[in-house]
Amino acid sequence: MILTAIPREQLREVLDRFMAKLENPFSRAVFRRIRATSADRAVGAAAERHRRAALWLARSLGMAVHADGVEYPFNWDGRALNGATEAYVILHEAAHFVLAPTERRRLIDFGLGPGPDTRDRDAAARAAVLSPLAREEDEAAASLLGIIWEAQLGQPALASFLDQNWLEGLERSAHSHFAGVLDKLRRRDLLDLKLPGLFDRPMTCRRGRGAAARTAEPGCTPVPFAEAPGECAELPRPATPASMRRSLGWADTLSLRGSSPDLPSEPPGRSPVQHRIGTRVPGAREKARRR
Repeated sequence: MILTAIPREQLREVLDRFMAKLENPFSRAVFRRIRATSADRAVGAAAERHRRAALWLARSLGMAVHADGVEYPFNWDGRALNGATEAYVILHEAAHFVLAPTERRRLIDFGLGPGPDTRDRDAAARAAVLSPLAREEDEAAASLLGIIWEAQLGQPALASFLDQNWLEGLERSAHSHFAGVLDKLRRRDLLDLKLPGLFDRPMTCRRGRGAAARTAEPGCTPVPFAEAPGECAELPRPATPASMRRSLGWADTLSLRGSSPDLPSEPPGRSPVQHRIGTRVPGAREKARRR
């Protein structure tokens, strides 16, 4: 649920203001992809297609999925995913799976405590192992990673971006928080792995690496969704040898890195603002329950 509702007639101007505050070309490129999607949730047959695509992605990451037709008390019970829910919830849980080390993957709700859809809240609370601050970091990362996957799948990522309150604090720190979380995902090598088949489909409004490479200035790394042909990225300092070898090849494929989950949590870059589906922002009432 959106904490601060944005009238639809003002949305374009608000998104323009957010974009204007993003200084890093890669952050702008990712946000541009998110913004190009719908601000409205899919319904009917489209929603079911989105759900099936999300389940395909989850299974590709190694997640087991419970059979349909049975109600489960958790979105993730330490063994399998509850697939009888919306696509964006599935992608959010898949992002938690990728981010979680092996030991937390065996826990109810990944050891984060109960979420808005958790029925057995006591059991989820008993399984919680992370500190509140570590939960905030994990929730922000899972939120943004899930939204990026939605955008790459052609699903309404902008709806999730709004619903999960990434524009909260627009005039203060929303842009720096977005850029900071995105940079952590990159440094953890989570925006670099291609899933064959699904993400190879042509996307509308895509320039692709080929066009960018043809127009880029010599010696620079082209930005796949540059505002102008040949715009170059200022890459952050690589954190690992793997990151030193990768480029900004994000336009045609998207990372779903699941092979190296046991990475340490990054230190917080600012006071936490939660973006979990249905959580609270510090200083605000707990009114962010998902629909």
